[in-house]
Amino acid sequence: MVPSPPSNHLAIQQFLSSVLSQRGPSALPYSEDTKWLIRQHLLSLTTTSPSLEPKTATFTHNDGRTVNLLQADGTVPIAFVSVTYNIPVIIWLTESYPRHPPCVYVNPTRDMIIKRSHPFVNPSGLVSVPYLQNWIYPSSNLVDLAHELSSVFGRDPPLFSQRTNPSPNYHPNQSSFESAGHTGGGSGGYPRPSVRTPQHPPPSPYGSGGGVVAGKVEAEDAAENVNGDMLRLRKTREAEMENWFSAQAVLRGREEEVNKGLKEMRDKMEGLELHLQVVLMNTDVLEAWVRENKGKLKGGSEHIDVDNTFECVDVLSKQMLECTAVDMAIEDVVYSLEKAVQEGAMPFDQYLRTVRLLSREQFFNRATAAKVRAAQMQAQVAGMAARAPRYAT
Repeated sequence: MVPSPPSNHLAIQQFLSSVLSQRGPSALPYSEDTKWLIRQHLLSLTTTSPSLEPKTATFTHNDGRTVNLLQADGTVPIAFVSVTYNIPVIIWLTESYPRHPPCVYVNPTRDMIIKRSHPFVNPSGLVSVPYLQNWIYPSSNLVDLAHELSSVFGRDPPLFSQRTNPSPNYHPNQSSFESAGHTGGGSGGYPRPSVRTPQHPPPSPYGSGGGVVAGKVEAEDAAENVNGDMLRLRKTREAEMENWFSAQAVLRGREEEVNKGLKEMRDKMEGLELHLQVVLMNTDVLEAWVRENKGKLKGGSEHIDVDNTFECVDVLSKQMLECTAVDMAIEDVVYSLEKAVQEGAMPFDQYLRTVRLLSREQFFNRATAAKVRAAQMQAQVAGMAARAPRYAT
């Protein structure tokens, strides 16, 4: 269900927040990254031009497609011959807004006709002022558009009352727009919106155009003032947008730095947790060894067998200890034999035979030690994998 149109500024805010936040089949066809900007454009427009009221309505394209869109419906004031009048308009925010300009129509009442050969309004009411043709995203907005419409229509009003005698420039057959409630395409390639009767229909000051020359100078001065205000406002908005873009770039850079620092901290935490697990496992091993060997020297024995002081924890460790001891002993024997040969205490041929026998035995011990070492590494990895769940918590 589409919310009813708002009647004040707070209600307008709630209305726009409601219709732009809808999801599903009833959602408006605007991209998510532009809905906030659309809301701001309409709020700014209603603040500066309260006569323009945001609504939702069905828009029919030339190919017959219908879509529910936002529109600003109401009047824009103009100053013509030193008198202020209201021109009824409808500003449709199409699906590609605000990256592309809105679709603007003048919305004449039953007693009004559109001026023929108007430079910026075609017979179907479609408006094509320079601001729409030079629309630039994201600096262009609805507030500046409303000012442009007031300025352009103040210099050359697009509507005339049919109660006065129309000049030869106006087609007498365009006396009624009551039958123009269809949304078919006009000559400008856009669909024609439905005509409604506004609450405050504009006066009928235009007549046959005889008083236009009298107020031309004053109207041009007012238009120049409005154009100057529009240019200053556009520059201000562009500078604000540049500042926002710069701030966005700075925030993105800081976000990357924070994410990088957070990743480094997580990597360090994982390394410390792994190191803690290793320390805890080594602590358990040392504490177990202390408990097992704590009472061995309490028997009061004065003669201690050095070879039996340390016991190996398993068969592989005992085998590794024996192979290492034999290897180092053979190294000592070979060193002593070399000294004996150098001093002439041992014949050289006997030295060679002895070293050959010792080297053979040393080779087999070293090969056995390598196999034992590989088996110990596999057992250690299996033990760490079994203990890991215990220390993970």
